[in-house]
Amino acid sequence: MPEDARGRLVSDPFEYRVTKDRKVLVSRGGRLVVTVSGAAAERLATGIEAAEAAGDATAVQHLPARATGNYRRGNEKRATR
Repeated sequence: MPEDARGRLVSDPFEYRVTKDRKVLVSRGGRLVVTVSGAAAERLATGIEAAEAAGDATAVQHLPARATGNYRRGNEKRATR
């Protein structure tokens, strides 16, 4: 997995919760970012569980980050007001 160049995944990590019906709720900063369901949720939950078992903290953060899509790429421009 690529490194987090700006260190954002360390200072502001993703949190996730797998529900009984195998949906994955991904949040960051206390706010729900995305709910993943179906086959994608099963792949995400399996990947997270495997990364946790291997002790790979970087992968545990990269998997939910990728599941969110275009979330905080770093190329957003600030509003000028």
